[in-house]
Amino acid sequence: MNIKAMLLGACLAASTLATGMARAETEMLDQVVAIVEDDIIMASELRERVDSINQNLEARGVEMPPEEVIIRETLDRLILESIQLQKGQRVGVRITDAQLNDAMQRLAGQNGMTLDQFRLALEQQGQSYQGMREQIRKEMIIQRVQQGNVNQRIEITDQEVDNFLATEEGQKMTQPEYQILHALLAVSPSAPAAEAERAEAYVDKILAEIQAGSAFEEAVSAPGPYTFSGGNLGWRKLDDLPSLFSDLAPGLAKGETRKVRSDSGFHLIYMADRRGDESMVVNQTKVRHILVKPSEIMTDQQAQELVTSLKSRAEAGEDFAELAREYSEDIGSAQEGGDLGWTSPGQMVPEFEQTMQITAIGEISDPVRSQFGWHILEVLDRREEDMTDRATRNKAMNYLHNRKYQEELDAWLRQIRDEAFVDIK
Repeated sequence: MNIKAMLLGACLAASTLATGMARAETEMLDQVVAIVEDDIIMASELRERVDSINQNLEARGVEMPPEEVIIRETLDRLILESIQLQKGQRVGVRITDAQLNDAMQRLAGQNGMTLDQFRLALEQQGQSYQGMREQIRKEMIIQRVQQGNVNQRIEITDQEVDNFLATEEGQKMTQPEYQILHALLAVSPSAPAAEAERAEAYVDKILAEIQAGSAFEEAVSAPGPYTFSGGNLGWRKLDDLPSLFSDLAPGLAKGETRKVRSDSGFHLIYMADRRGDESMVVNQTKVRHILVKPSEIMTDQQAQELVTSLKSRAEAGEDFAELAREYSEDIGSAQEGGDLGWTSPGQMVPEFEQTMQITAIGEISDPVRSQFGWHILEVLDRREEDMTDRATRNKAMNYLHNRKYQEELDAWLRQIRDEAFVDIK
């Protein structure tokens, strides 16, 4: 059956009912257009989505594709959405009202509105705010389902990272970025020496004002015998800077101004900001712990009393690692004697991290309560670790991951569509 004819028949069918009173009434009929696993797609749902797409295309001034193409592609999209929503339902994906409210707030903010203004704007356009909320909820569920299924299909090896970092693209991506303000006092190379000296003296005066604390843009735009040209170059990587700036940028500290002479005249170059080349040295702590969780057979107070007694036993000479193997309920570390290895700031929950920071090397902390239960911890050592190289590799790995994501997503969507039971009416 022709898809266009199907939609017209399903969506626009109407019957005139005679009542014997010389009046007719038109009633729109709704029908199932597709069965997708345990779900159905109704003609009204398809019609509503097609209308929305047509309105968006018209508002953007885009040439309208043939109607049958819009119908076919929209139905395909609805089928894929249904498959993914059902997968999310089966594994218990839920979007709370608080999470949905946050998403709506962000959406309103992106349109330069408060949430109330956004709701009013939707209503003025004839759209339902509640309908928009439910559509956003569905999109959030689908996004989580996609991430959960696609991320596990992506593996980035160390060799791939090495190979990427060795390429021109990889080297440029990991380059630092600079935000430079530039002011030029133009002086011709053939200008008399006295004129060049007067111009340079003025540039030196402005430079001294900036170094004394004046704002760069105010200093170079202040009324005077000379006028500067230039402006903000924006954020640029080293390779994207003119050679005059690329030679200086790596050696300029944030907030520093440098005077340079070229054939064009005298330049003032101000490093407004820089990012991506910071040395990432972090303070790490080597720590082990024992965790006791309150339960139906152990009250919160009993759990606290147990870890308190374990601290006393460890301080009396019993082996902390053996106590952890016997009593700790942290599955990940218990068999390792409670050893958590070297931890960086932000890895642990706040209560644990605060206690870890104030505990001296070789000491066992007082019991501390976190969301997981009661802990005692022993600080074994501390060190400063340069994480710069690791941060660069993580940046490259994230880039490679994102590059593979769309490819794997497309493959996964084709797979679930092929595997699903779909009956188009």
